[in-house]
Amino acid sequence: MEPGSETGILKLPLEDMAARHIGLTHFKAGYYLESARVCLDRHHTPPTDFEYQNDQEEGITAVHWEITDKRTRDAYNNESDATRDGAYIVALAALEMLSGLVAVRRAETLTGADYYVSPIGETAEDLEGLWRLEVKGTDQSKVKIRSKLKEAIDQTLAGDSNLPAIAAVIGFKERLIILRTVEDSI
Repeated sequence: MEPGSETGILKLPLEDMAARHIGLTHFKAGYYLESARVCLDRHHTPPTDFEYQNDQEEGITAVHWEITDKRTRDAYNNESDATRDGAYIVALAALEMLSGLVAVRRAETLTGADYYVSPIGETAEDLEGLWRLEVKGTDQSKVKIRSKLKEAIDQTLAGDSNLPAIAAVIGFKERLIILRTVEDSI
């Protein structure tokens, strides 16, 4: 966790995520990062600060990225896909920064999650000890962000898995990252 600036604000670790998240290949991490850059470019210029909230704390994180060119924006022109995929990388980076959890494997359909995560250095050989991560992204208002959080929590609760879960919502326009442990799944 290195400071993102001279003020001591943590920098969201978006770069080189495949090196730390064994559940991401370099190509997949790069794809997600390009998606996030497109989403960030819709509303902001780098660097910018995002507010984060999790079960234990609230704070600010510095988000640095390279501005996209027209070719990249055109390649990610489907707003809903780019928002969903960009939210994955931001949520995983925030989870790593705040909780020391990293992606170890993509989750199966109907598990109520997008990824399995575990503490840095652990593997996904056995599902025991893993957490499920369900991610939602949006470009809409804080009211919609709260609605998306409820959707993510409901999805984890309806999932065909008894593993504990974390719901994450990324509000690109509002510059907000929310991570919540889903208590009823534990």
